[in-house]
Amino acid sequence: MAENSKSLLMSLTILFFITMVTSKSPNFSQNPSLQALGLNKQEKLSHLHFYFHDIVSGPNPTAIWVAQTPTSKKSPTLFGSIAMFDDPLTVGPEKSSKLVGRAQGIYGSASQSEDALLMTMNLAFVEGKFNGSSLSVFGRNAVVEAVREMSIVGGSGVFRFARGYVQARTLKFNATSGDALVEYDVFVFHY
Repeated sequence: MAENSKSLLMSLTILFFITMVTSKSPNFSQNPSLQALGLNKQEKLSHLHFYFHDIVSGPNPTAIWVAQTPTSKKSPTLFGSIAMFDDPLTVGPEKSSKLVGRAQGIYGSASQSEDALLMTMNLAFVEGKFNGSSLSVFGRNAVVEAVREMSIVGGSGVFRFARGYVQARTLKFNATSGDALVEYDVFVFHY
């Protein structure tokens, strides 16, 4: 009988401590309501159109090379070179056109055989209903192709849970300075 009492007391003590530990632990995983996250609305498709000004020359560049390997300058594609950018996004192709946002991110020469960049960037909007919201874009940008497509992998603000793609078309490229004007069409699903 004493053996059973000890066993019962030990089991109750263990159960008590397990209950205490689990009741005070924060939840690692929950199932929030769609309404609480603002996802109870109808999903919509938006098309955004703007111009990306990548300026690597002059006294105020918007893109700068931040890393290179010893062999990057010998490579015809600058393989291994990495640039950081904070490029203006405008309504029209003129640099003086209305600013709608900034493209902020990194691109690197990712191919040894062709001009292809690995791009990761946030399109941070400063105008209209998208002011304060951003889209996260990731993908391969083979700059010599007429139209390039990259994935929208997420977003913030109005663009939470965003998905879609962007199409980039180079309108102007100065081979001497490296400056470029790129037209962007963005197709994004969001709530």
